[in-house]
Amino acid sequence: MPWSDLPGFGEDTLFEAWNAWLKSCERPGTTFAALCKDVRQLSVASEPEQRAWMQARLQPYRVTTHEGHADGLLTAYYEPMLEASRLRTSRFAVPIYQVPAGFAQRKPWYTRQEMDTLPAAQAALRGREIAYLSDPIDVLALHIQGSGRLRVTEPTGEQKIIRVAFAGTNDHPYQSVGRWLLDQGLVRDATWPGIKNWLTQNPQRTQELLWRNPRYVFFKEEALNSFDAAFGPRGAQGVPLTPGRSIAVDPQSIPYGTPVWLTSSGPQTKLQKLVLAQDTGSAIVGAVRADYFVGWGAEAGELAGRMKQPLQLWALWPR
Repeated sequence: MPWSDLPGFGEDTLFEAWNAWLKSCERPGTTFAALCKDVRQLSVASEPEQRAWMQARLQPYRVTTHEGHADGLLTAYYEPMLEASRLRTSRFAVPIYQVPAGFAQRKPWYTRQEMDTLPAAQAALRGREIAYLSDPIDVLALHIQGSGRLRVTEPTGEQKIIRVAFAGTNDHPYQSVGRWLLDQGLVRDATWPGIKNWLTQNPQRTQELLWRNPRYVFFKEEALNSFDAAFGPRGAQGVPLTPGRSIAVDPQSIPYGTPVWLTSSGPQTKLQKLVLAQDTGSAIVGAVRADYFVGWGAEAGELAGRMKQPLQLWALWPR
């Protein structure tokens, strides 16, 4: 496609995307490695220079499905920021786990329900707790997002912020609790705020809801210094995500490290911008499908919980 077909290409603040592109150049695939020298040099260039270089070196390709459809779906994800404790207490009683003992010998591993009820599963998890949270629904959100930040209270009373990053799953398929609520006719609003509102009114059904999703995520703890705190967790490409400039894609359709022109307009936001394909997710399947990384904390969570809007993509490929 010609560059003139990309809505808003002349108006994007490209320098914001350049930070994400520099991250991709830390682990570029063979297709984009040759561009990285220029990408680094242009990090201090003006936007007109960056734009002119892109038009000279890259060719836009409209992303479509195999059937030729160019319209798809954009959702968003974020990094939750949650309170936690190293020790189990009356308030903090819901654990998040490292990969359990004997994990490699059993695939798929126990379901979420089995982990809560079977002695064998509980024995394998004993001693693998990273920390304890207060709300099982916050833990489910952490599983769905794949990583998070914890303000954790140590046994000494000291507080520090850590990151818990994705380390693996129990190899069971993800099942949407929001879809289950809709299918049961229990809610009309299956956004994350809508789910929480239903649970507030039906707390006795919390466990039933959780068990509808058999997939369970295990984490690894990472220190979070001031530099790392300015970026998100590492995505599937192996580089830290940049808020507003990193997307999760289906890597069978769009390779990691690909610069992508994204446009989407809906009730939550209007987007016309350069982003980088740096992550994936179990629900991100198909060509015209992306998950937009919006950052961390409560405000990002509110946006991510509600975003579900039309999407169009152009992959920017070396000439």
